Amino acid sequence: MTKKALLLGFLFMVFQANAQIIQTTSPDTISKWEKKNRIGLDLSQITFLNWNAGGNNSISGLARANFQRNYSKGNLRWSNELIMRYGINKQEDREVRKTDDQFQINSNFGYKKDSLSNWYYAGRFNFQTQFANGYAYPNVDLAISKPFAPAYIFLGIGSEYSRKDLNLNVYLSPLTQKTTLVFDQRLANQGAFGVNKAILDSDGNIIKEGKLYRNEVGILITNQWKKEVYKNMILEHRVSFYTDYLNKFGNIDVDWQLQLEMVVNQYVKANIGTHIMYDDDIKAKEEIDGQQVVIGPKIQLKQLLGVGVVYEF
Repeated sequence: MTKKALLLGFLFMVFQANAQIIQTTSPDTISKWEKKNRIGLDLSQITFLNWNAGGNNSISGLARANFQRNYSKGNLRWSNELIMRYGINKQEDREVRKTDDQFQINSNFGYKKDSLSNWYYAGRFNFQTQFANGYAYPNVDLAISKPFAPAYIFLGIGSEYSRKDLNLNVYLSPLTQKTTLVFDQRLANQGAFGVNKAILDSDGNIIKEGKLYRNEVGILITNQWKKEVYKNMILEHRVSFYTDYLNKFGNIDVDWQLQLEMVVNQYVKANIGTHIMYDDDIKAKEEIDGQQVVIGPKIQLKQLLGVGVVYEF
């Protein structure tokens, strides 16, 4: 078994441990655990037959899941979340292409001095990676990303302001370690995602392989908010800002997600969303005169629109 599979299995078992605690709770005991499970599938399809204006037949699908296990007792609370997304698109005369790919675990532990305060002493763990290889389509010969290449781990301590009545959460950490994993030697040798690239001699031969990881220590600020802005229209916002103390302090990594969910009925929902990212360590590439040229960091933008079924239990 590879170290990728071992690490992914370990993280999933940690999350599943909460579910086991809930299941073993005595029926006569009021559980301190709250669980939420949500799975959904969005599909879109278009077919042409003798259509004068032309067009390509296509089908798209996006599977998504969100599992939460939250513990609360007195002034102590522990919140855990597992997010999974995977989307594909198939067009006529073209290979299947990935449209979305996310595996994320969030775990927050907080303690407050008294029951009236909304401020917690807090610790936070976050892990992110993907399920499948990513490509710069139409080039599918070499992957530009893979499972655990990259993967990101954030681990830190700080303060958290939480208002359950407002669905508002703000986390401030002056001490957070960010670890970037690139468990693919070819990508690591290129210095992908900010790791130290390979050292070459004058003939282009590798003297020292690129590093498979990179550690940083810095400041992390996150904000999460969710509100019904209009009847059956729910807006959710998540944003995080991170800057490293030693490497270009003040150069901020941004990860911002905004989603509007429109409820049709209990099971059918429509979603409109945007995901904006900026990371100075991720260098964009462009093809110039048939060659892939690194041009530096750029704002990354993803837009989503889907209608599908959602089941909560």
